[in-house]
Amino acid sequence: MQKNARTVQGELIGALATVLGTRGFEFMGSGRTDAGVHALHQVAHLEASTMLAPHIMRMKLNDILPADVNILDIDKAPPRFHARHHAVSRSYIYQICRRRTAFGKRYVWWIKDQLDVQAMHAACAVFEGFHDFRSFTRDDPDEKSTTVELQKCRMIEVGPMLVINIQGSHFLWKMVRQMVGIIAEVGRGAMKPDQVRELLRSSSTLPAVKTAPPSGLFLHHVRYSDNEPEAAVTPTILIP
Repeated sequence: MQKNARTVQGELIGALATVLGTRGFEFMGSGRTDAGVHALHQVAHLEASTMLAPHIMRMKLNDILPADVNILDIDKAPPRFHARHHAVSRSYIYQICRRRTAFGKRYVWWIKDQLDVQAMHAACAVFEGFHDFRSFTRDDPDEKSTTVELQKCRMIEVGPMLVINIQGSHFLWKMVRQMVGIIAEVGRGAMKPDQVRELLRSSSTLPAVKTAPPSGLFLHHVRYSDNEPEAAVTPTILIP
């Protein structure tokens, strides 16, 4: 929620208050996203008293919500389920387009420079594993741990699109966008994969300078069990 700005949570709380006829409920998402970042599979928990069946509530809420906010499903959750604390992993995708697009501008980062895709694959592999990401966040390492385990950092090609999928237990503020900015620098030939390793071994302001724009970033999937299948990685928009 923001006092002076429109947010997804704000829109949902307003719709819930209308449908439930009260603001006496608890509603919380699995995590926050920066302004301009999208979510394909955000998860939230709602604690409320109502006689409405989940599918009826979903229809009523979607009738009220604006076109850019959509509820895919509502189901009854176990007691004390918490959307944020019970998540075991989260994944993001970032979409880079290698040519200008009229339809996908809001959902990609258009990079005009020629990109070395193989070098970008090598840079992605450097990030996998347990590392200190203090150079890739605005979080203060003196106030919270900046060590994160990434299970996956991979990239696929679909036509002019490069889709980077990053999966980890949790993420730091602006971490994914700063990672992608550095991967793009490697693709441009301005850095080598070995230099990415050095950024993980020492503190640097370079990733902050090279932060990728929010337009191409999507919260892709939130998992609540290690046995839960991973969501397929595909572009959110196909560039004709």
